[in-house]
Amino acid sequence: MYAIVEMNGQQFKAEAGQKLFVHHIAGAEDGSTVEFDKVLLVDNDGTVTVGAPTVEGAKVVCEVVTNLVKGDRVIIFHKKRRKGSRKRNGHRQQFTEVTVKEVVA
Repeated sequence: MYAIVEMNGQQFKAEAGQKLFVHHIAGAEDGSTVEFDKVLLVDNDGTVTVGAPTVEGAKVVCEVVTNLVKGDRVIIFHKKRRKGSRKRNGHRQQFTEVTVKEVVA
């Protein structure tokens, strides 16, 4: 059984026992339980239920493993040729690591 669920603006395929890195969830503590109810699709052993826009009564229950995980560094470099103008900047996205406990449909 799996579900397509929207978590903080991103869509994930969630199955029980799966580990996901979602955009940072403010206020979540390590070991706490988080529920996501924007379930777009549920597949229960071949029986597919598609929501319009969401599936009624379906939710995904997750446990927060680590509240703040930093992603890989991304370097942004701007240069204008023949002007001597260069600008270098970096960014590291913040994620929350969650484990899917169960898919309720």
